[in-house]
Amino acid sequence: MAENKLVNYRVDRGIAYLELCDPPANTYTYEMMRDLDDAVLQARMDAAVQVLVLRGAGDKFFCAGANIRMLADVTPEFKYYFCLHANETLCRLEQTPKLTIAALNGHTVGGGLEIAMACDIRLARRGAGKIGLPEVQLGVLPGTGGTQRLARLVGKSRAMELMVTGRTFEFEEAVTLGVVNHVFDSDNFDTKVNEYARQFLTPNKAARAVGRIKRAVQSGAEVPFSEALAIERELQQGLFTSEDAKEGLTAYLSKRTPQFKGR
Repeated sequence: MAENKLVNYRVDRGIAYLELCDPPANTYTYEMMRDLDDAVLQARMDAAVQVLVLRGAGDKFFCAGANIRMLADVTPEFKYYFCLHANETLCRLEQTPKLTIAALNGHTVGGGLEIAMACDIRLARRGAGKIGLPEVQLGVLPGTGGTQRLARLVGKSRAMELMVTGRTFEFEEAVTLGVVNHVFDSDNFDTKVNEYARQFLTPNKAARAVGRIKRAVQSGAEVPFSEALAIERELQQGLFTSEDAKEGLTAYLSKRTPQFKGR
């Protein structure tokens, strides 16, 4: 394990584990965002990494958002550039061509939910805490992509209601809303997260295809439909020339389980 000051990073058999580490609430600062940025880049450039799993240290909080004491003590100009840098970091997490999974092991509120929404899939620990964007109670808005990502997940009207009320809610309701994908039992949460993440590794899945599916969805959702189809066609053409596509088609015709290599 490589330990940064505020983000722990380790790789285990194809999965990069990124742990926000500023107990008890794992609130983020400019320094933590720099560490997170470094960890995301490290995982992206490591050919041995196929999936990223992001979680919070301990078992009480995934992340409670930005460090309020830090924000109270800095100038408005620093606040602006802090939000700008945090947005850049989360966009890098969102756009990295590898599947990213947020393991919500505790309370996930404010900027913590904004981090989680920048991941592709969100898994939550049953009964471990609340989730929501309560920034309105501080007289501000969710300024690290929260207003935009939540609206894309649940629709404009529902997202607006959740943010203007500042309501926090249980993970089970978050599944119903479409904010969380699955809720796992508390006792074996880490094991379930690992099992879930490993299904996307080779030889079970074609890692290049998983990455291109992510790119097609992320890029295609931001452009007109005709352009999105063009992106899809281009990515598909690249996959047609891959070893894994040949293996997948051959295995299907031979009625056997494919053994993908990520090539």
